[in-house]
Amino acid sequence: MGYIKGYDPDSLRELVDPAECEARLEEIADLRSLPSMLERVWLLKVLGRLDDALRLADEAVRQARMAGTRKDLLRARVLRATVQQYRRAHASADHELAACVAEAEGQGWVPIAAFAHQHRGRNAFEAGEYDQARESFKRTVFLRREAGADDAALEAALLAVDTVERRRDPVVVNG
Repeated sequence: MGYIKGYDPDSLRELVDPAECEARLEEIADLRSLPSMLERVWLLKVLGRLDDALRLADEAVRQARMAGTRKDLLRARVLRATVQQYRRAHASADHELAACVAEAEGQGWVPIAAFAHQHRGRNAFEAGEYDQARESFKRTVFLRREAGADDAALEAALLAVDTVERRRDPVVVNG
């Protein structure tokens, strides 16, 4: 999404311009397609409107299950899990993300597997599960390379690996 200005180096969450996100949310408020629903979920999530985001994410998953493809359903489930992550329901988010990773990898859907691993890593990172976060982020890098991702996508994944390694093994300073 073009609204991401970068990533917070400490939390790994997206940095966005809230006014820009609010304007886009208003612009697409009445659209009912699955892609617009997913975009609205993401916008609500980054704006901190988590109850609304979760309700809409549940609706998007139902719509994808009934009228979308299996890939659509996986994307919707990953996004719903990220809302759970933001709500600090880390165990629930991890369970959903692990299932999405397994299905995407089992089907050979490399970009979706990388997307799911990235978010599983971020969820684990926030939960303080640094070994799991590191494993997921490293898998993201591998899968993105395999998929031929651009340098920016690889850089974001490598930054996440570096961040979790610094958090996992902090340097002790005497003095």
